Amino acid sequence: MGDIKNINYIVNAYGDMLFRVAYQYTRNRSEAEDVTQDVFVAMLKKMPFKSEEHLKAWLIRVAINKSINYLKSSRKKVLSLDENIDVEAKHSETDEIEELQELPEFDRSVIYLYYYEGYSIKEIAKITGKSANSINIRLFRAREKLKTLLEERR
Repeated sequence: MGDIKNINYIVNAYGDMLFRVAYQYTRNRSEAEDVTQDVFVAMLKKMPFKSEEHLKAWLIRVAINKSINYLKSSRKKVLSLDENIDVEAKHSETDEIEELQELPEFDRSVIYLYYYEGYSIKEIAKITGKSANSINIRLFRAREKLKTLLEERR
């Protein structure tokens, strides 16, 4: 366990993860960076946290909420064409397979939290505020959709 009172530790430990969560929603590098920054600003106002697990779950939940809110407000502005194309190599795992990007937002989030962050269905339910049964069904359906998309591309 790291020092959850040390801001530098928190930014280094969770910055890339928060960027990936935000990118799953925004699909845009600069918007994901803005969301990540907003999450850290909100965290500074909320400090301290009970444990590192509480901090991580809180950061993910806030990143999801801020991403959704950012999309609602920022999609009205004009984006340059190359803004969506220019994703740095260190963040390339966010688009490992383009089929994943074709899934609905919530399905992408469930798959991301389950496979990339290693959360259990019960933990994802707690983070998202949904029931474990609902998350289990979403995960099953998202896998099926992804499987279909992959098979169509072959």
